[in-house]
Amino acid sequence: MVTVTLVGCGGTQPLPQRALSALAVSAGGGTVLIDCGEGTQAACRRCGVNLYRIDAVLLTHYHGDHIFGLPGLWQTMAGMGRTAPLLMAGPPGLAAVLHAFLAVAGPLPFAVRTLELEKCRGRFEVVPAVIEAFPLKHRVDCCGYAYTLPRAGKFDPARAKAAGIPLEIWSRLQNGETVGRFTPDMVLGPARRGLKVVYGADTRPCKALTDAARGADLLCMDATYADDADAPKAKLYGHSTCRQAGALAAEAGARRLWLTHYSAAVTDTAPGLLAAQAAFPAAEAGEDGKTLELFFDEG
Repeated sequence: MVTVTLVGCGGTQPLPQRALSALAVSAGGGTVLIDCGEGTQAACRRCGVNLYRIDAVLLTHYHGDHIFGLPGLWQTMAGMGRTAPLLMAGPPGLAAVLHAFLAVAGPLPFAVRTLELEKCRGRFEVVPAVIEAFPLKHRVDCCGYAYTLPRAGKFDPARAKAAGIPLEIWSRLQNGETVGRFTPDMVLGPARRGLKVVYGADTRPCKALTDAARGADLLCMDATYADDADAPKAKLYGHSTCRQAGALAAEAGARRLWLTHYSAAVTDTAPGLLAAQAAFPAAEAGEDGKTLELFFDEG
């Protein structure tokens, strides 16, 4: 199971009812936080996201509305007694940004491990998930992220018996562990469809995001502008309209779409939602605290 929580769905500036950009994706007892806008730690508490369980923070880019919450988050983690390392990933320029923020946050009792993603591309693990970064289309280098929880193939007892594998190690093989000369591929069928969550903000509609979102269980995408009349402004500033987000989700064949990164000028999300649903009926308006539990398909 994967739990997705939209911690903050605002862009540019926070509003009383709308925190800045942050998405939490949790599985297996750990959490990946994507972006950390101003006030993220307070928004996490309101949403029930456990700050102590955050294993990694993935930054899309370094505009303030996506990163200004980091020093406070680190200090709170330190106050909680965290000693486990924290992975920080982001596009080129990560080291300089973290250096400045560490000067503000002060010494930390945990290591901050960095992963700078050249050209916003890279594939890495944050157990139990696999993360793939891809380039978005914004005014600066900006990474999108696909979070995938893989699913092993079905266990075949008949194959295990035929291979003479002791019953007491079946469960270990089923969990992907190699035991002596026995390997999981000896008893498991082809890998089954996993779960995938894709985050793309800030961005124009682009091929890399469309490709990443193909068949995604959830696409959470930039919908800065609700009004179609703002399409030229969206293009100028490297953002998307709600209708464009719906069209991209439809083209990608995503299962669900959450609209996010609303401009502070968008006080009513209903008109933008209708525009998105014209192309993609499964679109939903993002709101702080919105939560979804995703389960593997049957079989």
